[in-house]
Amino acid sequence: MPTMPKPTDAAEYVLDAAQRATLFLDVMRQRAEQYAEQAEGIAPHVLNFRAELVCDGRTLPRPVNYILARILPEEGAAPDPQMRPFVVVDPRAGHGPGIGGFKADSEIGVAMKAGHPCYFVGFLPEAVPGQTIPDVIAAEAVFLEKVIALHPEAEGRPCVIGNCQAGWSVMMLAALRPELFGPVIVAGTPLSYWAGVTGQYPMRYSGGLLGGSWLTALAGDLGAGTFDGAWLVQNFENQNPANTLWTKQYNLYSKIDTEAERYLGFEKWWGGHVTLNAEEMQFIVDDLFVGNKLAAGEIRDDAGTVIDLRNIRSPIVVFCSKGDNITPPAQALDWILDLYESEDEIRRYGQTIVYTVHDTVGHLGIFVSSGVARKEHDEFASNIDLIDVLPPGLYEAVLSPRDEETHRPELVGGDWRLRLEPRGLDDIRALGCNDLEDERRFAAAARVSEINLALYRTFAQPAVRAMVSEPVARMMRELHPLRLQYGMFGRSNPFMAWITGAAAQVRTNRRPAAPDNPFLALQEQMSRQIVRGLDDWRKSVEKLSEETFRQIYGSPVLQAALGIERGSNRRPKAAPRSLLHRLLVEERMKELRADFSAGGIDAAVIRSLLHVSRAIGSADERAFEVIRRLRKAQKARDRLPLDQFKLLVRRQNYMLEIDEEAAMAAVPGLLPDRPEVRRAALEVIREIVAARGTLTAEAGRRLRRVEAIFAPTTPELSGPAADQPAREPSKVKAVTK
Repeated sequence: MPTMPKPTDAAEYVLDAAQRATLFLDVMRQRAEQYAEQAEGIAPHVLNFRAELVCDGRTLPRPVNYILARILPEEGAAPDPQMRPFVVVDPRAGHGPGIGGFKADSEIGVAMKAGHPCYFVGFLPEAVPGQTIPDVIAAEAVFLEKVIALHPEAEGRPCVIGNCQAGWSVMMLAALRPELFGPVIVAGTPLSYWAGVTGQYPMRYSGGLLGGSWLTALAGDLGAGTFDGAWLVQNFENQNPANTLWTKQYNLYSKIDTEAERYLGFEKWWGGHVTLNAEEMQFIVDDLFVGNKLAAGEIRDDAGTVIDLRNIRSPIVVFCSKGDNITPPAQALDWILDLYESEDEIRRYGQTIVYTVHDTVGHLGIFVSSGVARKEHDEFASNIDLIDVLPPGLYEAVLSPRDEETHRPELVGGDWRLRLEPRGLDDIRALGCNDLEDERRFAAAARVSEINLALYRTFAQPAVRAMVSEPVARMMRELHPLRLQYGMFGRSNPFMAWITGAAAQVRTNRRPAAPDNPFLALQEQMSRQIVRGLDDWRKSVEKLSEETFRQIYGSPVLQAALGIERGSNRRPKAAPRSLLHRLLVEERMKELRADFSAGGIDAAVIRSLLHVSRAIGSADERAFEVIRRLRKAQKARDRLPLDQFKLLVRRQNYMLEIDEEAAMAAVPGLLPDRPEVRRAALEVIREIVAARGTLTAEAGRRLRRVEAIFAPTTPELSGPAADQPAREPSKVKAVTK
């Protein structure tokens, strides 16, 4: 039976609560002053690293408010000039720049720890008048050209990380200028905005429920040609009212003695509102969100070139999370279903796509969580060259902890072991995708958006623009609810004048309640009830929104009036197939067949390794670490450059895809007559295969076949038996290119 609270418990709790309230108000005051300082800065950011300006986008022929900065390493920690640079592109989604380098354990931090030179693409608070999304993409191309020029010794093109909104601009540029890119990592990026799962992630319905993008045009006109990014931040906050209205503030209040620094650090970024040109935001909403045109190949650049994501030649790494209600896995991955009909088609286009799905982390956690940085981002940074030389196909990145049972643990770079498992389109569908009826509903919503936007531009836009001047627009931005909350606790509020002195006295005489105080337990119980109530309200609103959207835009009458075909089995946004590409692939296959007997010892080793690996299935970082060490042991003049090594791997893989038996039958003709060269090459193959441990029965059979090809008359060169632990690698100083 619970004990009754004592009068001393009540007195202790009342004093503690009053002191916490005073300290809470003081943190709110600090937050308001921090916001004012950020707003007054010329180039405010939250980077946790020193940086120097490399290129100011405002000086380009097509000026933009973006900048390229080089991240300066700490003293005594110079990056390796031969390692490819990393370029982190920040999302411009209403917040200020710097989230990719917000902490020491961040995307930038883990890349620098791995020895890579790092660069950061950020932006200034206000857009250059007239700049467009194509202008931004053109500026990013110039930035990458400068990075490449600054690192002539680097093996491989830059690895580019696009966070959230930055991801789709990076993907568009990679489709237009594939020669500028090494691997592309897109984190939390909505590339297929229509996609989703019924009953989850209702944000995708908002465009249709609001009547389309005419409200975006109205917001831009009310801003006198400027779109206020605070509205985007407000939209994010509306997705989780429990956190916005209660949890965030309560967590600070209940842990006021320890939470203030973390809270202020995050709010420095979250409250750094920036602006976009109205044209930029209209493009984003019309073409990417409501229109969902990127994956369908319906967007063209200023020169009229179709932006087809299938033109990307670099590996694409997609990082998403089931706990992300802004960019759920379906929106991050279903563009693959829009572009390809099968895994074979992915390989025919020469694309390598790697994805990983976190179970719980939220949208912002993808960029700011130290745990994510130390695990997923750390593994990608450490093994980016492995990803770059993967044969074309679809893979899932699977991370396993390194422990005492891990074979060859010294070949694992960090606390986690990365392996890349082959996957199919059904694995993407299993994460959630639209059926044909869902696609028709969103297609109807897109048509309604076009009609409403045309009506607004014809009948209302001229009057709105005539009434709104720049001073009026500036006043409306200052009156935005998110900005007002800072003003309420800032210096302009005379009722906050006493807080600073009172907070200092409280800190001197702080008397927190005992952890077992029953009133603290009651406080926590009340907080949980408030959160539960707000969550229930959110769920009911989300359910109503989804049902409303489905009923309105699923109406056969409305769809017929809008010209949506109901009898067709073709998805409304399916990307067109190119007959020319099919003919080119057929011609390329003929050329590869003719080259089965070309390439020499290098081709023989790579082809044989791929032959054995196809029975293993997954690619393992330990095998690649062996390759990396062997390459590093070579003299520079004998070492095959990474891009040529990648080309060799892909070429040999294509040959195996075309006709594996014929390709392997041609291997003996690639080998020299010198037994010592053949023996050394076989030792290299064994050492790489042995790195991951026990071989499957089929892999063991294939390895024995390779042994017979390389050394048919040498009994001592028999390999590990199937399903037996592979022997430790020899100490032979084999040279492999």
